[in-house]
Parts: sequence; C-alpha cells; structure tokens
Amino acid sequence: MLFGVLSLMSFQLVDSAFIGQLGVLPLAAQGFTLPLQMVVIGIQVGLGIATTAVISKALGANNARYAKQLGGLVLMIGSVGVAVFGLLIWLLRYPILSLLSAPDSVMPIIDSYWPWWLLSSWVGAVLYFYYSICRANGNTMLPGTMMMVTSGVNLVLDPLFIFTFDLGINGAAIATVIAFGFGILVVAPRVQRNHWASFEWHDLNVVKSVTSIGNIMGPAMISQLLPPLSSMLATKLLAGFGTAAVAAWALGSRYEFFAIVSVLALTMSMPPMVGRLLGAKNYANIQSLVSIAVKFVLGFQLLIAIITFVASDPLALLMTSDAEVTSVLEMHLMIVPISLGSLGVCMLMVSICNALGKSYTALTISALRLFLFFLPCLWIGAQMGGIKGLLIGACLGNLMAGIAAYLTYRKTIHKLISAEAAA
Repeated sequence: MLFGVLSLMSFQLVDSAFIGQLGVLPLAAQGFTLPLQMVVIGIQVGLGIATTAVISKALGANNARYAKQLGGLVLMIGSVGVAVFGLLIWLLRYPILSLLSAPDSVMPIIDSYWPWWLLSSWVGAVLYFYYSICRANGNTMLPGTMMMVTSGVNLVLDPLFIFTFDLGINGAAIATVIAFGFGILVVAPRVQRNHWASFEWHDLNVVKSVTSIGNIMGPAMISQLLPPLSSMLATKLLAGFGTAAVAAWALGSRYEFFAIVSVLALTMSMPPMVGRLLGAKNYANIQSLVSIAVKFVLGFQLLIAIITFVASDPLALLMTSDAEVTSVLEMHLMIVPISLGSLGVCMLMVSICNALGKSYTALTISALRLFLFFLPCLWIGAQMGGIKGLLIGACLGNLMAGIAAYLTYRKTIHKLISAEAAA
C-alpha cells in the first residue's frame, strides 16, 4: 500500500507541476478546484471506511454471502452518489466559485475544465470503492499494485494530452479518466472472480444493510468533509492575497499530500489490524501498535521536513515557472512541513478511533483540528504577518492539533480498557 499511495501522490504532484507550466490562471483554476476535489475524496473515503468496517465484520462472523452483498451495495451507493454530487457541483458552479471569491478571469477555464475534472473524479471514486472492497477482504496487494500502474499510465499520458495534443489543463483530467478507467477494467473482473461483490439482493434486507453502512459512514464522512470545508475557508482567505497565493497554496497542498504518503498508507493499513485486536480485546497490543506508528510518523516526517527545507528553492522552481508563485511556494515549503509529523499523528488518531468503533470521537478530533486550531491560527497569522504569518499559523495549528488528537486517543483507549475491566 505504501508504494501504491506513494505512486498516486507522485503523479498528482507531477500533474500539478505540468499544469504549473501553463501559467498562473490554469494553476489558480486548479486551486479553486481543490476544495471541491477534497469534498469528493471525503465522500469516497468516508464510504471506504464504512466498507472496511462492515465487510470485515461480516467476514469475521463467517457470513461470506452477506459480505458479498455488502460489496455490491457499496458499489451501487458510491457510484450513484458521487455521480449525483458531481452533477450538483456543475449546476451550482457559479455560486460555489463566488463563495470562494474566484476572479472572473478563471471562469472560462473552469467552464472548460470542470466537466472533465468531474468525470475523472467519478471514475476515480468508483475505482476507490473497488479498492476498499479488496482491502476489506484482506487483499492490499491488488490495490497497491494498481495504484502504481494507474499512476504510471497517468504520468505517461499527462505530457501527451497537456502539451503534445495542446489540451492544456483539460488534458490532465482526460489522462486521469483514461488511467483510472483502465484500473477499473483490471480490478472489477478480479473482484467479481473472487466473489467479493454481488448484486443478488433478493434475500438482503437493503434498508437494514444501508443503515449499518450509514451508522459508520455518517460520522466518518462528516469527518472527511471537514477538511474540504476548511480548505474552502482557507482558499477564500488566501484569495485576498491574489491568484498567485492561491496557486502557491494549491501546489504546496499537493506537495504536503506527497510528503505524508507514509501516514496515508498507515491510515489504510492499520484499521484492519486494530479491528482484529479489538475483537480479541487485546488492548495492550493496540497500544503498542499505535505507539510504534506514532514514533515512526514523527521521526519520518521530521526527516522529510529537513529535506524539504534544504531543497525548497529547487522544488519550487520545479513545480512552477511563475516568479511570484515560486516566491510564495518556497516560503510554504520552508515553514509548513515542519508540522506535518504532528498533522500525521492527528490523521492517524482519527483512523484509529474509527477502527475502535469510536467514529464520533474521530469526528471530534477532526473538528477540533480544523476549527479550534488550524483555521483560527491561519486567520490570526494572516492578520499579524500577511502571507508569511498565515503559513506560520498553519504550522502552529497542525502542531497543536496533533498533541490534542493523541491525548484524546489516550483517553479513549483508557475508557475502553476500564469498561472491559468493569465488565
């Protein structure tokens, strides 16, 4: 999974670098797209968390048929739900962009780009739901391998469609559609062949099954949707500093996704392990596992932050050719990555709490991170020190959020241990 997520983040970073060569306006258009993209990702990840929980629970109860039916149900709910949401985004694009304070100069690019971007988001979401079914059935090799393959296909197609065919930013989305579509053509038959998804629901209580998915999916999805809301508010704040600041923030955010790839891999791979240990009521091993993961995240992200600080100038020049964007991006790369270890701990604690069945605790951690720490620090920093102050505020917000998240997890696990001892 680590190499799969790494390759996925790599292609997204290179994708942004290619778009960065097209100028400020296409890059700014991508910046205004990013919050909506995070919403779509939030929906699919929320459903993915629920998929892993309900299917693994059914398999643990030796109910393979029900697990298959849940797999088919997830595919249906996810594909239709994301399609409807994408249509709503398109129909409401002008009010949304107005709320984000997007300038009129990016509107023509948005009108041309968003249909392709929305299609690529839908195809990517469907592929992700197939990946979630694979992981729920204990197969992480296929999703990890296909993440690498589809990323490779995208990297090859990106320059062809963007530059050779002169399709610009639209070409990046078209390349993604083709790459993810290829992934579905490979993964879907494997899922059917392994009998991991079934659409034979004549003996399935659909309402009860959807409710069981929704009980986990609801808080998990809200937790995943809080960052996009935060991103929209941050983008609106950044828009006051000009399109170059929005463009630099978009590139910096893409780099952050790449930099925390190990954390993302852990948030996908640890919940099944924690779930099994929880089922066995082995709380000591859960604590040991989480402790090891936290130490790894802090140490590894510190190393990444040092490398990023040293290489901030060439990295910024590599990702964009615009001088104003480069200046802000270099500042971003020197300041924000220092806090990514703490951010990683916060993300990991959200994942662990979901695995412990404490989805509302996970939601609380996410809400506190964004609305008590990140956004207030962002705003205060911007008021006190302009764009540099804003970046310092983002760094401080992440640091405080990580500490609060870990303390919340400790309180949660101790409550579970006490409840078990009392029983």
